[in-house]
Amino acid sequence: MAELPSGLLEACLVLGAPSDKLRDIYQLHQQNKLKEPPLLDAEVLQVHAPPFVTKETNSNQAIGPAFSRVQRRRSFIKKKRRDRVAETSSNGDTANRSEVSSATEDISVPKDLDLIALPHLCFPGGLQLANEQKEDSYHFLVFTDLFGNRTHGVVVQYYRAVQSCQESAVQNGHRWTSSKSRLYAPFAVCIISKFPYYNALRECLSCLLVQLRPARQADIEETIKEFSAKLSLVPLPPPGQLHVSFSLRPLQVVLPSREDQDSPVIDIDLHLPFLCFTHTTLLQVLSCLLQEQRLVLFSSDWARLTLVAESLLLYLQPLCWQQPYVPVLSGGMLDFLMAPTAFLMGCHISHFEEVAAETEDLILVNVDDGIIQSSGSETIDLPAVPLSAAESFISRAECLQLHYDLELCHLGVGTDANALRCQRRDWQRRLNSQIQNIALELVVNIFRDVQDFLNHEHRVFNSEEFLRTREPADQSFYKKVLETHIFHSFLRDRLNRKRDTFSRMEQNTRNNGHRNRAMTDTPRRPPMSDLSRTGYSSYASPSDRLSKRLGASLPNLEQPASDSMTAISISRPASFRRMTPDIGLKLPQKAVKVFRLPEFPPPLAYHYVQNYYSDMVGSLGKAINATPPEESALLARYHYLRGLVNTVSNKRLDALEDFQSLYKTDSEIFPSQMVKSLVDSLPEAERLQADRRPELKRLISRVKRDQEREQASHGNGHEEDAVKRFKLPKKYMQLEEFVKCVQESGIVKDHGTILRLFDALTVGHQKQVGPELFSVFYTIWKETEAEAQEVCLPASVLEHIEPSECVFKLSSSVKTSRGVGKIAMTQRRLFLLTEGRPGYVEVAQYRDLEEVKVSSAPFLLLRIPSLKLRVRGRKEAFEANLKTETELWNLMVKEMWAGRNMADQHKDPQYMQQALTNALLMDAVVGSLQSSKAIYAASKLAHFDRIKTEVPMMVPKTTAETLKHKINPSLELAAPQPVDVLLYTLGQLWVSVSGGKVMVFDASSWSLTHTCQVGNAKLNCMLGVDKDQVWMGSEDSVIYIISMVAMVCNRQLTEHRGEVTGLALDTDKYSQKVAYSCSAEGTVMVWDVSTLQVKRHFRLSCDRLVSVTGWNGKLWCCSRDSIMEVWRNGSLKHRLNLPEQQKGATLTFSSLLLLTEREELWSVCVDSGEVCIWCMKEPTKPFHRVVLQDCTGCYCMIKVKNQVWVGGVGRSSTKGKIYILDTERRVVLKELHGHSDKVTALCSAEDRYVLSGAGKHDGKIAIWKVE
Repeated sequence: MAELPSGLLEACLVLGAPSDKLRDIYQLHQQNKLKEPPLLDAEVLQVHAPPFVTKETNSNQAIGPAFSRVQRRRSFIKKKRRDRVAETSSNGDTANRSEVSSATEDISVPKDLDLIALPHLCFPGGLQLANEQKEDSYHFLVFTDLFGNRTHGVVVQYYRAVQSCQESAVQNGHRWTSSKSRLYAPFAVCIISKFPYYNALRECLSCLLVQLRPARQADIEETIKEFSAKLSLVPLPPPGQLHVSFSLRPLQVVLPSREDQDSPVIDIDLHLPFLCFTHTTLLQVLSCLLQEQRLVLFSSDWARLTLVAESLLLYLQPLCWQQPYVPVLSGGMLDFLMAPTAFLMGCHISHFEEVAAETEDLILVNVDDGIIQSSGSETIDLPAVPLSAAESFISRAECLQLHYDLELCHLGVGTDANALRCQRRDWQRRLNSQIQNIALELVVNIFRDVQDFLNHEHRVFNSEEFLRTREPADQSFYKKVLETHIFHSFLRDRLNRKRDTFSRMEQNTRNNGHRNRAMTDTPRRPPMSDLSRTGYSSYASPSDRLSKRLGASLPNLEQPASDSMTAISISRPASFRRMTPDIGLKLPQKAVKVFRLPEFPPPLAYHYVQNYYSDMVGSLGKAINATPPEESALLARYHYLRGLVNTVSNKRLDALEDFQSLYKTDSEIFPSQMVKSLVDSLPEAERLQADRRPELKRLISRVKRDQEREQASHGNGHEEDAVKRFKLPKKYMQLEEFVKCVQESGIVKDHGTILRLFDALTVGHQKQVGPELFSVFYTIWKETEAEAQEVCLPASVLEHIEPSECVFKLSSSVKTSRGVGKIAMTQRRLFLLTEGRPGYVEVAQYRDLEEVKVSSAPFLLLRIPSLKLRVRGRKEAFEANLKTETELWNLMVKEMWAGRNMADQHKDPQYMQQALTNALLMDAVVGSLQSSKAIYAASKLAHFDRIKTEVPMMVPKTTAETLKHKINPSLELAAPQPVDVLLYTLGQLWVSVSGGKVMVFDASSWSLTHTCQVGNAKLNCMLGVDKDQVWMGSEDSVIYIISMVAMVCNRQLTEHRGEVTGLALDTDKYSQKVAYSCSAEGTVMVWDVSTLQVKRHFRLSCDRLVSVTGWNGKLWCCSRDSIMEVWRNGSLKHRLNLPEQQKGATLTFSSLLLLTEREELWSVCVDSGEVCIWCMKEPTKPFHRVVLQDCTGCYCMIKVKNQVWVGGVGRSSTKGKIYILDTERRVVLKELHGHSDKVTALCSAEDRYVLSGAGKHDGKIAIWKVE
């Protein structure tokens, strides 16, 4: 049986005093034997739960309508009710009552429903009879099961007059009533739902009471049953911007949707806590929740307790409260407050003094008065939220407009109640969105830096280092928070790289934040995590950046490094800018659509319900047809809703077809579990029908494939939950353990550097590192880092250095040839920080050094070791009497000098960063060894200085002149990853590395702006289809579509059966834009770009089809064994083979290029160093060949201006090479050496720059100037 989606209603219950008890009380009341109305025990009187309507003619129906979930029910036997019916029936009602009794004798109820506790919660103040009619009152409940799943209840208490048997009898021909002796009993109607639709369900109950007030006692049960059945027919809206509304006269009720799959439903007024508490008190309450204290809320209003508690927990999203949570405790449940664990509970204000006196260590929150205190005193002694985050929150909160009346000042008086409610709802939605934004920013500001102390590979969080880097005043807060369940769960999500609201805001504000800090704060040494993240562009000299003459399509490339933040924020939507109090509340609101359900069927009969579902499917079909293809997100919601309705009305194949449509519209809301359940429940006949429908066959095979993959990875599933804290080792470590320990510590990730560090620490003894030595090394590293962060440079010094420069090492005070002071080492230069009045004396920029050596300076009869530097353009050498530090500074400066030279030659800023890391490691090694071998050990880390000495790596002049810059996408990884695909779109570079990881770099600064995961398989091709779509073909046979504006991958084309290898754009014979895709087994598909529908497809006979290109009404397809010219209908016109292939040689084509203006076709092979040129009119054999010198194979080829660039691999050195050919003369113009592995990808940036990517031994991207 398929698992059905949860509907709005799980159950509807009626609770109150039993009728026999009421009769007895009433008789005593009539006899004036009651001084005051008594307090009675409530009972469950009625339970109404789906299914309400079933198809009697088909008892073995797998799925019933009305969201039936029979398999999850248990029976509720109401013996007392049956007995009472017989006793209390009179005046012709006996038969009717018996019928009701038999119908409700065995009722199925949700298995998690606690019928024993429910009466206490529905009457938390007790069931009190009254002498006069009282107002209806509403309150809200939350139930939590053993697994932490929550169910929600909305309760209305209403009063009805108690009527005895005698009262309803006719005496002397007249109905006897006596208003003086009236007695009123409260009844409660409770709606249970899986989702917190508090406002909507309150409106539903308000509509129900309109029907109940005039109803006869005999009709009440049927009225409530019919009401429940209607609610069970209501489907829940899918995540996104489509709400659902339905009519329950006299109101139109709206169910708001969740923002996305991982977000909760929000159907309450989130500003209520802002009305109850000052901003400071509100922050105190949130701080207590984050520290998992024992919190009790108090109020005189039961409803207020739940609404405030729910709002507070929503403020913490995406952090989830995992401790006991009971927002409403009745008087008999106060013993819950004795629980030793953290909790959040709510009590009536009348119990405040009792609770405060009887229990210890509670945080007591008086919601009515807006006061927070502990049970022992009137204050709370707990750490506050970090000051900077709190100040930002308060400044934002002060901007909120919390009073709806101010919105109405300029409006007239409305006459339509539903219109007024709609107006209020829109205002509340906007305000809720602003509050969520402010609360989320608070959470991001508190936990923003956690990401920097995570090691994803080993799933480690370096908590000690995280704490050490917090402000002293905030450390006590973080110490408590880091030990909580709520934080542990948050850490697990970060290690799993979960894409939630936190990660999106953190990433959108991170890049600009780091740039802002560089421009505004005093530069201090950043932690290595900052260093590696900013290393993409930090050390690129201004001359290495892109040309100032580039056009506007490469945005703001003329900006210097310090202006890059402004440049990027201007070219991005407002939502991507750093949030400030003045713009934070003005984020654009997404347009919301409301889908109105048909009117409910009058009689609850099976065929009427089926007609209702049919009407709903028809309405959704009309909505789908009326929605343009570009509104794909809205289309997805309509398809989802229709799939839901088809599921519950037993149209399984139609439901699967709707869910299949989500791949092309918004795959993020694809209901995997529901579809899996549907597929598993298909009868044989329907399975055969599905196999005859290609799109359903694809869906079913994909579901099965995903199931197999899930089962295969199930054994490793526990890894996703593991979170370790970094701890110093307690035993000796061999190389493998040492590598893991260093990576976990966050010192450095690069495998090669760690190997050199291991050699340095094990010089002269057995190849293992002891726990004491590592502890000393780690401590010195962190202390040096902390000391450097404390260096505060005066303004007179700052004006001489770059905004992004930091002091990484400061010597002791020494005498130098330029005065007395401390030598400071930054990533760009050495300077002297003179003593007395601090001043700046330039020593040298690393690129200007000509000689670095150890010398000695005379002092009386002694000679003191000194460091001597010769600088280009200066006659006199600089000498510093560094004494015992001389040898270390000699090693460090030489390494920085060599790294600077390497970075300049290769236009690769990472060399400078790596040299800096090496120098800092040398410092820590010397400090930790403290022996005669310390300097020799440190020299093991002099990586670039050794390379310069042993193998002078001069870059060829042609390469040096053409190469402008390098990017390393594998910067934060332990080892390089191959660059699979490159794509340039307006101002952005898209890079695909192994396993479906896509990185997006800003072309103005080559800084990383976004990272997203596209499937889990390697990507073979990318294509910019229009201003907002990038298509990506994957090895897993799917074409993924990324939105460039939203930076989300939420659409997929799943028609291919093999790995997608090529993508291309063209126009068809009607001048409409079409896209071509091909897959390895030979299938070519033609796509309508606007609708994402396949216009036609065909299959070619070949060995691994690798690319497709359209021109002049024909397609040119390249496979490993041939090149094919194909008509648009798929019929083959020509098949091209090389003469060598015809003679049996195994040459493999890798790429083809059409030079349409010359009517030439150029091809290359992976196992040949030749470029073959064919005539497109008579392509029998290549009419010309260009031999590429010292080349064993070519992998990619692009045309730029009148040049063809070919990427390949060298014969003698197996290093990557790029050959630039002239298209007219067909000769090699240049040979470029820029990679240490084969060149696997090429792309052009507007014919002004070419970008090349290399294989896994290099893993870098080179940026070349086009002449």
